[in-house]
Parts: sequence; structure tokens; C-alpha cells
Amino acid sequence: MGLLVRNGRIVTATEDRLADIHAEGETITRIEASIDPRELPSDTEVVDADGMYVFPGFIDPHVHVHLPFMGTNAIDDHDSASRAALVGGTTTILEMICPGPEEEPLEAFNTWKGLADAGCCCDYSFHQSVVRFDDLAMGQLRELVAEHGVQSFKVFLAYKGALDIGDTELFQLMLLARELGVVLTAHCENAEAIDQMQRLLVASGRTGPEFHEPSRPRDVEADGVNHLCLFAQLTGASVYIVHTSCGAALERALAARGRGVDVTVESVIPHLVLDRSFAERPDFEGARFVMSPPLRDSIEHDTLWGAIRDREIATIGTDHAPFDFATQKQMGRDDFTRIPNGIPSIQERVDLVHTFGVCEQRIDLQTMVDACSTQAAKRFNLYPRKGDIVVGSDADLVVYDPAFRGTFTAAESLSRIDYCGYEGMPRKGRSHVVTLRGRVVARDGAYVGEAGSGNYLHRKTAPEWTPSGSG
Repeated sequence: MGLLVRNGRIVTATEDRLADIHAEGETITRIEASIDPRELPSDTEVVDADGMYVFPGFIDPHVHVHLPFMGTNAIDDHDSASRAALVGGTTTILEMICPGPEEEPLEAFNTWKGLADAGCCCDYSFHQSVVRFDDLAMGQLRELVAEHGVQSFKVFLAYKGALDIGDTELFQLMLLARELGVVLTAHCENAEAIDQMQRLLVASGRTGPEFHEPSRPRDVEADGVNHLCLFAQLTGASVYIVHTSCGAALERALAARGRGVDVTVESVIPHLVLDRSFAERPDFEGARFVMSPPLRDSIEHDTLWGAIRDREIATIGTDHAPFDFATQKQMGRDDFTRIPNGIPSIQERVDLVHTFGVCEQRIDLQTMVDACSTQAAKRFNLYPRKGDIVVGSDADLVVYDPAFRGTFTAAESLSRIDYCGYEGMPRKGRSHVVTLRGRVVARDGAYVGEAGSGNYLHRKTAPEWTPSGSG
């Protein structure tokens, strides 16, 4: 069955025009000023996009679904997380595989992929976290790149004794990443400094969630960025800094870029719309808003939005990591270091960017598409299959209603989480119809696709094909 999207305003990272889009099978076949539905087979599904934007499917480059933490696991599974993603306009996710220090990389990949294969409703790929780097791990990382389409590694310069990696291993991993043409994504802080700060705070009785941010201040994040970029400069590795929360860290990344370091910067939506006062709410309510790096002062919002506008920050992700407040967040009631980190955002991201970015005139629509779709596709070897609207691309489309008005609320979330980090905040715009490879999968906040309909995206260093034109 084919698909025809009519009368819409197509907005990509580089174009803004009125046109119709036809898809047959899973890909876009025609983009023309007007396509008469009478020319098409009778079973073609027609979507009227009059008065609406038509965006390429959005890509979330930073997601946690299966995420172990201190004996518990994030509350979503791949079915619930991907349904939430799709109704919010996200058609592709890149999930972080986060094994324990003793787990083999290939074993972890098979675990995460098996879970996603069984339940993911949107398309998906993975960043492979590296928390051990012995000879066995090195061999398996090579195999993951060559045989399984992994094109990005992840390191943590944080979480001492759990996920962090030493400097010797980091340097050697960067050499391997450069050799294989793989992007190294990095959580940039300073594991030793954080560990010592947290010990001092807890020992002095400062155990509430409001002390999470003081335990890992801006300078700690900036130091991590500087450290990573120095190693990238020395090794020639390409690096991608995840969830940049503040101007101090951004400055270090831009300075390195000025020296010729291949560094891409990501921000995530909680750091763009929430501030540290949320994590300071009394009676442990602040635990809902504990993430790392922490929420900062609201003054950072303008800095980050400005860098997105200027294309200095390339992507906007979520760092979606859903842990229930009523049960899992309570693990840290007497010690903030035991609060599972994460603010669920996989469903809300696109509408938050539209509401607080576009509608507040901080960025334009094309920058929104670039930051929420196109740059992730390009950086992680999915373009032009994903991230654009051109003939030959996957027919992942978001028909977006900019006139919708409402508020963000947990009641409308398809995630299994028991709260919304943006509860009651204004919501301007939402996805009206979402298609995944030419099939309608979401309408007005409801998932209408088939269970487990997502595909694993086997990525290669060079694009597997080139689009045949734009119609």
C-alpha cells in the first residue's frame, strides 16, 4: 500500500516549501508541487497536511531503555519507549548499551539487540559503551564494527568503579576508534573529583537531591571535556560530547574545535528547559530531576539555545532514562548518590523544542529539524536514508500541527514512568500523523502501528546508497 501526503509545508534542514510526497513500499518515490491521488492505486493512504508542517522523522541520538542501576532497571521496555518516541515524532533511536565492568562487549550487544528486536516499534541502532578494554574486548569491538554495523562507541568519564575508564584504556580506545572510523561518544566529567565531592557531602549529612549538582559542578564537566578533547587531539579520534549542560563545557569543546579537533556537541532537552531549582524541591520531590550532568542555573538556557541557533551545538537528544519516582528513585532517599539518574523525555522532546525553541524565536524550524534529525543522521552514518525528505530516503515523516495547544502531562505519556518531568508546562504543537517507512504508526498521540515493527539499522562508514533526486 502506498502513501500520499498532500498540501503540506515540507521543512527540512535546508528547505522550506509546499509540495506533496508519495511513498511506495518503504521509501519516498516522488516529491512534486501537486500529485493527483486519482493517478495512484486505490489502496494508497492519503494524509491531508493542509496548514501543517511535514518534517523528516526525528532521531534521538541519546536514549537509555534497558538500563541496569544498582540492582534495578529502567522502567521502560523497548515496546513502551518506542511507542512513546513515535507518538512524539521520533522514528529512530540510538540506544546506549551500558554493560557492567565484567561483561563482554559482544555479550552486551546481543542482550540489548535481542530485547530491541523483540519489542521495538521504531527503527533503532546502538552506541556500544566500553567499560573494559582488554585484548578480548578489543577483538570483540572490531567484530561489532565489521559484522554488526556498530559505528559509535561510548565512554564514561564518570561513575568511578562502575562505568568509568582509565586514561591508558581511553587513549588506546581512541586509537582503535580512529583506525576503524568509529565516532567516540563521551560523558564528560571527572570521576575522581565527583567521587571525592560526594563522599565529603554525604559524610557531612548533606544527603538530599539538592546536593547532587554541588557534587558535580560546571568546572568538573568542563574539565572532562578538556580532557577528552586533548586525547582526541593527540590520537586524531572523532569525538561526540553527549548532554552538554553549560557554557563552560561548551567553551572547551569549541576551543578544541578551533585547534582542529573533530568534536561534535550534543545538548539534551532537560538542560534546555529545566533548571537546578527543580532538583531542589523539598520533601525529596527533587529526586525526579536528578540526572548527570545535573540541571544548571537557568542562565545557561540562553547560552545553549544560542549555540544551537549558531549550529555550534549540532544535536538535541533526551538522555531518556526512566526510573519510577514512587519506587526506584526512593533508593536514594537517604543518600543522593543512590538516586537513579534520569529525566524521561523521549515523548516530549520534539514538542518541547518547538514550544521553547521555535515559538520563543530562539531557533527557526530548519534549525529544529537539523538539530533533532539531520545532524544525528549525518554524524552516525544514517544519512540520507534517515534525516531528510528526498527521493530514495525512508518514508519516515512527521505531519506536525503547529496550532495545537495543551500542556505536558504524565496522563498522556506512553512511557511506563509514573511522572512527567515537564508536568503542566505549556505545549505548543504536536505530531498529527507519524509514518515509519511509509506506514502510519501514530495519530494525535495514539500509537496505531504494529507491535515490534522497528528495524535494526546496520550502519556502515560509507552510505550504502545515494538518493536518486528530489523530484
